[in-house]
Amino acid sequence: MRFESRLLLGLLTAATAFAPTAAGAQGQDLGHKTLGTIGLLAGAQPQPGVYASTRLVYYAANELVDRDGRSLPVGLDIDSWADAIGLGATFAVKPLAATWSVSLGIPLLYSRFSTEQPQASLDRFGIADLYLTPAFLGWRLPHVDLVTGYALYAPTGRFEPGGSENVGRGHWTHQFSLGGTAYFDRARAWHLSALGSYDLNLRKRGVDITRGDTVQVQGGLGGRLGGIVTLGLVGYGLWQVSDDSGTDLPPVLLGARDRAFGLGAEISVLIPPIRSQVTLRYTHDLSVRSRPLGQLFFAGLSFAAWRPKPAAPP
Repeated sequence: MRFESRLLLGLLTAATAFAPTAAGAQGQDLGHKTLGTIGLLAGAQPQPGVYASTRLVYYAANELVDRDGRSLPVGLDIDSWADAIGLGATFAVKPLAATWSVSLGIPLLYSRFSTEQPQASLDRFGIADLYLTPAFLGWRLPHVDLVTGYALYAPTGRFEPGGSENVGRGHWTHQFSLGGTAYFDRARAWHLSALGSYDLNLRKRGVDITRGDTVQVQGGLGGRLGGIVTLGLVGYGLWQVSDDSGTDLPPVLLGARDRAFGLGAEISVLIPPIRSQVTLRYTHDLSVRSRPLGQLFFAGLSFAAWRPKPAAPP
């Protein structure tokens, strides 16, 4: 098999078996492994309440880039759709002067790959890996919000070593996050937000392969207009900080570390009568290594099912 085909087969699952999605200004995070799935308020904590969310993501790529930045002539065509339904809640924790969030996301994934090599052309559909956040803490200061948390991705999606119908990654991932949002005015309308995450990947089930750990940063710069519409620029970066390992790892992937940078735009609209928010986002990779060069469309809807009544003034 040619070098390009071997590299393609080794990268497809890791690059596109993604389980989105992410948090909007009024919703809960349902997983942000996929770049571009959190944006303008990535480093902010939702207000106390109970939330229901749905997130639709479309990812497309037509170019595969190797570790040296060269485009590989493999005829790559990837189209992936994912929809995640999730629940979350945020509570005030007075002893810590903080808020505590928990959330659960269950994604449904459809992916189609086609290349000039028939053996590397696949169709996949099913429930992907479950996302759970048991602890996400936030502190609200006069001009800054600070957040930190822990989440995990459980290998609940269908996975068989070498299988052509896999929709899960086949391994546990522990995710540790730290970030914040800086506000530039008293009304907290204009802001710069970022969330950094470290993904610790464990060994895949049934095969001796362990994906290398990654560090990513997602966020954005924008503001609220008229109290209803929020818009701005979003961006992301990803660095793989340890090599893939294991006796079953294809030799061509030894030392090949992922890297990606991208930009995009976001707009969200509050709908106060039904306590909801609609978010639309588009992002595109600017530079990548050892992965496809792609673009992502995001549409999210968050609904505040319950919020505590404001405290009566003294």
